[in-house]
Amino acid sequence: MPRIGIDLGGTKIEGLALDDTGRELARRRIPAPRNDYRATIDAVAGLVAWLDGEIMPAGGRRAMNRTNTQASVGVGIPGAISPLTGLVKNANSTWLIGHPLDRDLAARIGRPVRLENDANCLALSEAADGAGAGCHTVFAAILGTGCGGGLVVEGRIVTGRHAAAGEWGHSPLPWPQAPTASGGEDERPGPDCYCGRRGCLETWLSGPGLAQDHARVTGNTLPAIEIAALAAAGSEAARATLDRHVDRLARGLAGVVNLLDPDVIVLGGGLSNMDHLYQRLPQRLAAWCFSPDVTTPIRRARHGDSSGVRGAAWLWPAPC
Repeated sequence: MPRIGIDLGGTKIEGLALDDTGRELARRRIPAPRNDYRATIDAVAGLVAWLDGEIMPAGGRRAMNRTNTQASVGVGIPGAISPLTGLVKNANSTWLIGHPLDRDLAARIGRPVRLENDANCLALSEAADGAGAGCHTVFAAILGTGCGGGLVVEGRIVTGRHAAAGEWGHSPLPWPQAPTASGGEDERPGPDCYCGRRGCLETWLSGPGLAQDHARVTGNTLPAIEIAALAAAGSEAARATLDRHVDRLARGLAGVVNLLDPDVIVLGGGLSNMDHLYQRLPQRLAAWCFSPDVTTPIRRARHGDSSGVRGAAWLWPAPC
């Protein structure tokens, strides 16, 4: 039975179809509707319908419905379904909050849907056959439109009592710093976060957080990808922005190492494509950790910045 995975991001929605061996059958990205719940439902349903059409032979839809062998559908979201209410919570795509997204999607596409946090999907994908393959404990961090974390132990997602395990992005930035001669700002209390607090890791480490930090210090509003390009071209201001970002990321991950001591940390999301992270982050991380001999490997997601869509496809068990 084929599997469909959907990665419901704040900027794009990606869909992927896999066969039972993990071979890719079809893939597509579309822009994500913003601030519109119903449009989001329609967009995901349309993407599932397109993938269905790509993986079924001519005339196969009728036969598939008769034999009940439709592709399974798993969806990674920037939040979680509350075990208490059955509604979305903790989503930086705030228009999803308070809705029974899994039930609404199931009703719209006509089959059961499994939802999981997008960082958990990333961790599952990379633990299975990616940068964390063979590791007992894998912590995955998404650095994209938002900032989240996922934890897989012995190949299984750890969700926690409140479906909040790994909600690393809404912990405060550790050891906040005062301004230095090299630039920057007072990190206390930190930027406003959509969650209602200030100084969450997401406000510093996400793509928008990096861009806003650069704008606050330099007065220039640029997307993260352009800041990275300017740094590569020799811009001292851009390099200083990336340096502040690396140090903040190291502090954030030091808390993960102190608490969980994972075998590997895997980075996903758009910012995970920045090469300097893998050159500079390990040393910075070791400097902030309690243990004096930290050698935790930090790896780019093997399946790319959209690895989570594969994890979403694997949310359903293999058929017997």
